[in-house]
Amino acid sequence: MVSLQKKEQQTRILSSEEEEKLKKDQTLVSEFKQQKLEKEAQKNWDLFYKRNSTNFFKDRHWTTREFEELRSCREFEDQKLTILEAGCGVGNCLFPLLEEDQNIFAYACDFSPRAVEYVKQNPLYNTERCKVFHCDLTKDDLLEHVPSESVDVVTLIFVLSAVHPEKMHRVLQNIYKVLKPGKSVLFRDYGLNDHAMLRFKASSKLGENFYVRQDGTRSYFFTAEFLARLFTDLGYEKVVNEYVLRETVNKKEGLCVPRVFLQSKFQKVPKTPPTSEAPSPKSDILQN
Repeated sequence: MVSLQKKEQQTRILSSEEEEKLKKDQTLVSEFKQQKLEKEAQKNWDLFYKRNSTNFFKDRHWTTREFEELRSCREFEDQKLTILEAGCGVGNCLFPLLEEDQNIFAYACDFSPRAVEYVKQNPLYNTERCKVFHCDLTKDDLLEHVPSESVDVVTLIFVLSAVHPEKMHRVLQNIYKVLKPGKSVLFRDYGLNDHAMLRFKASSKLGENFYVRQDGTRSYFFTAEFLARLFTDLGYEKVVNEYVLRETVNKKEGLCVPRVFLQSKFQKVPKTPPTSEAPSPKSDILQN
């Protein structure tokens, strides 16, 4: 069970024991292994979905509650929205959205070909309402699948953390090309000092706030400052960029663990209409 969320400007303050654990764990994974993990990133996510099928993540029925933009960006009530779910996994966010809102057409893509196939095999998959495709957002061109500046909303939910920090800007550049001017990217991902960050064992650290799991998949933990700089350096405008502090409670085991997420909204700068200089008014001259 997850307790009522709080949104705050600062991330969670660590206990002295937690701070000591992070200070001790400074040994980085070797450069050779890091290169191997980068090279095999797609394979590791494919194996993740092979092991877990569609059963690992719960369906995200909270998306429209957390992101009012999915409703409020309409100019009129029944307006059809075009969205892009970047990193759709097996459809845990995609299908609840399509069920809840009949006036959405969704493009959706994922790094893992196996995940894309699971989406296409879902009984709710309907090519009249969504187009799902495989895409490595760090190098494949979204314009091969999505028309330029055709998307009203992009969702980027627990996706960017799996990308190497040096390649994150490529994902945002790719998304920028298909997003309409004045429209937004809705972001949610792991925040600095999340409990998951403290659970990594020694020799799991790849870099600052960047770790590898036992299955070879990786996770980055964001600060609000880093994320804001990442977006604004590419021409986006910050609208909202806040930490969400939660507590996950397991009553059966008597556990209560602190979670930290970063929830944000960044807008593609609206196009300014061309200005034309008005002709100077002519003076009325009386000629005698």
